[in-house]
Amino acid sequence: MAIPLSRRMDFSEIPQIDGAGLRSGDDSRGIIDELATACTDVGFFYVRNHGVPATLISDLRVQASQFFNRPMAEKLKWKINARMRGYLPLDYSSYEGEERAAKSHQEGFWVGYERHVSDRTPLQGPNLWPEDQPGLKNAMAAYFEAVEGLAKALQRGFSAALGMQPHGLDRCFSEPMSLLKLNHYPPQEAPESVKHIGVVPHSDSGAFTILWQDEGDGLEIQNKSGEWIGAPSIPDTFVINIGNVLQTWSGGRFSSTPHRVINRGGRDRYSIPFFVNPGADAPVGPLKGSGRGQPVRFADYMRETLRRTFPVANIP
Repeated sequence: MAIPLSRRMDFSEIPQIDGAGLRSGDDSRGIIDELATACTDVGFFYVRNHGVPATLISDLRVQASQFFNRPMAEKLKWKINARMRGYLPLDYSSYEGEERAAKSHQEGFWVGYERHVSDRTPLQGPNLWPEDQPGLKNAMAAYFEAVEGLAKALQRGFSAALGMQPHGLDRCFSEPMSLLKLNHYPPQEAPESVKHIGVVPHSDSGAFTILWQDEGDGLEIQNKSGEWIGAPSIPDTFVINIGNVLQTWSGGRFSSTPHRVINRGGRDRYSIPFFVNPGADAPVGPLKGSGRGQPVRFADYMRETLRRTFPVANIP
């Protein structure tokens, strides 16, 4: 499946959007125009007034620190499995055997929906939880539920920005396959290769991502000229970015923009991405116009993408 080209611009700043209107269902032209411009020209934006309680974020940040500060031998008890659940080890290899092969100076912990495994959705299944840290499960579950509310508000906004009815994308998100991840980036003052930084340059594969990041800088976004633009932490905001699926649905109108992370701040950096993914049977192809051939099922696309990106998970 070829991802349509976008019209990403030579931006120098990342826009901010007030999420209060989106959450209330306000589809006024002003808000939707702002959203459409951000998605089209940059592919990234900050959202404020997002409605996710600060206590949920701080609780999860504490639990993340407790988990990642464990000895490596303990963390590996919950090593990531073929359903993308569990601990992603520090300095894991990505895109193994390909031109983009690299190591990411990062460790993570992944969870998703607790659903039965089936041939139709092989990436679904139970999560892996440290039995001696029940607070981690509680904090991730509470955060997952809260950020889903923001995801649904953004889905309505994206629908309107694409000229659809506010609930036009709902059919694509029936039983979504979204994933929540905790990230820890140890400091890295002077990396010598772009193939060994916090996260190597990439575009997200799903529909869109809702990212919380702590006060440490590190996220960088590439504009059309190839310049890397910093996306510093702004208090009480999330960073939202378009993924390959939403770029494809839009026929290239929205931009799934390359980004990377380099933690040069001299201290540990934490972030919490929520990868908003559609349902297993959602088509990965333009929603309007004459796409050639039969669209790929999202479940098949996601399985192949994650298999290539994270060899450590041993996805068949």
